[in-house]
Amino acid sequence: MTPSPEPEDEVLLERMRSGDEGAFVALYRRRQGAIYRFAFHMTGSATTAEDVTQDVFLALIRKECGFDPGRGTLSGYLFGIARKLVLRHLDRNRPIAEPADPDQAIDFAVTSDPMLDLLRIEGIDQLRRAVQALPKRYREVVVLCDLEEMDYVAAAEALDCPVGTIRSRLHRARGLLLEKLQNRDSLPPVRALRPVRTLI
Repeated sequence: MTPSPEPEDEVLLERMRSGDEGAFVALYRRRQGAIYRFAFHMTGSATTAEDVTQDVFLALIRKECGFDPGRGTLSGYLFGIARKLVLRHLDRNRPIAEPADPDQAIDFAVTSDPMLDLLRIEGIDQLRRAVQALPKRYREVVVLCDLEEMDYVAAAEALDCPVGTIRSRLHRARGLLLEKLQNRDSLPPVRALRPVRTLI
């Protein structure tokens, strides 16, 4: 017997609006990780990423929620809200590095060779610093398309711009990343890495 397919986001939203709390929890669990990662990679702040994620889903449960299925997917709508909140935060605040919390560290060890582990972590840190150093319009396409593996159409929907703009920004962003990774001395200090937290 084949398992029944998971309900689509829009079906869960309709159920949620009818008072089905389980539908909200299912939708939240399905989409919160990607929203959190987007906000974290854009701001470098776990605290801000948590706040953005919470605000995105609070916006969704309001009666005046402006989601229109005729204009795109619910996922794109959620990323659009997250993007507005992130850009508002970036305009108001300079990113501040958070102190490392050893209890929250992610275990990167995949081999028994400590030197290889260290080199891998340093490579990830350099990439994170290079992404953080990109201008916002390039950073968001890298985060969505390269880190979240979103296709160009979905990224264009989330950023409210044509697909061609996504392609050109991504091409430029990858070139800038390559330059920054080749010139490591110009990278800003790395931000503390925290794992994705489930807020429910």
